[in-house]
Amino acid sequence: MARKPDPERKPALLVQIVDFLLDKPLSALTFRTLASGLEVSTYTLVYHFGTRADLVREVVLAVSERQDLVVAAVRSESGGLKEHLANLRQSWELSLTERSRQLRRLEFEAATSESREHGLGQITRGLFDRWFSTGVDALVRMGIRQEEATLEARTMVDTIYGLHYDLMVTVDAERVSAVFARVLRGYEARIAALVAEGAAEGAEGAAPTE
Repeated sequence: MARKPDPERKPALLVQIVDFLLDKPLSALTFRTLASGLEVSTYTLVYHFGTRADLVREVVLAVSERQDLVVAAVRSESGGLKEHLANLRQSWELSLTERSRQLRRLEFEAATSESREHGLGQITRGLFDRWFSTGVDALVRMGIRQEEATLEARTMVDTIYGLHYDLMVTVDAERVSAVFARVLRGYEARIAALVAEGAAEGAEGAAPTE
């Protein structure tokens, strides 16, 4: 009878694997190179992760876990713009660390592979959709119409992804952060206007008719 994977060993290995990949391309990941780098047997890796595709999937999911705290914070917002902006700033600050930049690089590489091979279960598409839907829901809670919330959330998510690419390529955190600050100011102004517009429409709709 086959043994079941050790529930504690696998997570520990996954942490080591992600650390191992911080300065390496995802495309170079093989059981052999990984076993050599971590000083474990290829059997151990295959035993816990199965195929290379399964391993890559686990790695990408592990890489994305750093986003969970920010996503949870945005999802728990009470509908205030100030709180929303603070969460976006926190998300940006977290992305500036060297580790975060390398993890984002792995995400981008995985996304490129997905678009070409469709072999990773579209994990990175799911990550994108999570950011997008979380942003839409936050704006709707502020009283913004669904259509406008969808456009604004998509604009912001696309812009931040672009800024992360800029940061990955140039490693110029100061200048890219200045761009982010400018983007956020424009976003704040538009959202504030949409919130006011929604409030005015609500007041008009609630006004008694003669």
